[in-house]
Amino acid sequence: YSAITSGSGSSLNVDGSKIQISVVEEAPFQENISVNGAIIPSRSIYLDAVEGGRVERINVDAGENVSEGDVILVLTNNNLQLDVMNREAQILEQINTLRATRIQLQQQRLTLRNDLLTNQTELQRRKREFETNKSLYERGLVAEHQYLESEQLYSEALSRSKLYSEQVAIDSLAINAQFTHIDSSLENMIKNLDLVGEITDFLVVRAPISGQLTSLDAEIGETKVSGQRLGQIDITDSYKVRATVDEIYISRVEVGQIGVFDVDGLDYELSVTRIYPEVTDNRFQIDLDFTDQRPETIRRGQSVRLRLALSEVSNALILQRGAFFQQTGGRWIYVLSTDGDVAYKREIRIGRQNSQYYTIEDGLQVGDKVIISGYETFGDAEQLNIN
Repeated sequence: YSAITSGSGSSLNVDGSKIQISVVEEAPFQENISVNGAIIPSRSIYLDAVEGGRVERINVDAGENVSEGDVILVLTNNNLQLDVMNREAQILEQINTLRATRIQLQQQRLTLRNDLLTNQTELQRRKREFETNKSLYERGLVAEHQYLESEQLYSEALSRSKLYSEQVAIDSLAINAQFTHIDSSLENMIKNLDLVGEITDFLVVRAPISGQLTSLDAEIGETKVSGQRLGQIDITDSYKVRATVDEIYISRVEVGQIGVFDVDGLDYELSVTRIYPEVTDNRFQIDLDFTDQRPETIRRGQSVRLRLALSEVSNALILQRGAFFQQTGGRWIYVLSTDGDVAYKREIRIGRQNSQYYTIEDGLQVGDKVIISGYETFGDAEQLNIN
């Protein structure tokens, strides 16, 4: 390169073979950003210790495939087992007490019914005596005092029967209410007994789903506390991508936006399904699911580079991305003359961008040829003479 200074500003002679030239054009444009992601299973299930205990047996190693219900490891906890036995004994004692109370109530109900039947029988007997004496008295076959006595006895029996019937009705309601309460308590007690019995089942850690046991943090003899993470099972027949995005785009990323990445020369499309609002080290995470088919060659943990669309496709004045942006910030660019022998500095305004192009808002028009390679060696030259 050689510099020339004139009244109209400095100029610089440059080798045309060492610069990159691009043409401004109008074409469909979609704003997108490049983000890094990793292949992860679509669904993972964590294994936590529901009850604490000592690891007695491990049946499966990390990395192996498991089926739903397979025993992964077994814990022992003597104190827990004794506690369960005591609680079962207490519940059984309460169940027996409730059942005995229920039997007593049944006997009480039978007694009431028997007493009611006796009372009704007595009433019927007094009624028959009264009706018989009345008939005989009307024909003058019995004395008046005998007739009046039978009438009084029948009246007293009738009153007692009414009172007793009311009392039986009240007692029956109370007994039925107690039956309902006891039956409900018995049902709850039996459920509690089943639940207590299941506590020791939690010492046997089983696979809740079929998949790959990708991690297992347990050693024979090691003590695990309740709630401690034991491992993780991944469903390996379905994958998604978890990507990290610069926080400056957090307000522009939405569920449903499309991302694309290339595998073996083929593009695969994904859709944003979840946005994690937490920002760490100036970045946030998103999950993307495959919208159609997924590459057969991808594996868990594989890194991918996505083009994440931030806008719809629309026509725009576009310019290929280049290293010139590092020196100019997109505020100006060297534009070639019609014959291509000279390039002049011109102010421009760049709008949106994606991984391949900038959109031009002002300063250039369709067909303009510009230098898009780096300007490090051009200094403050207003004009470039291209050799």
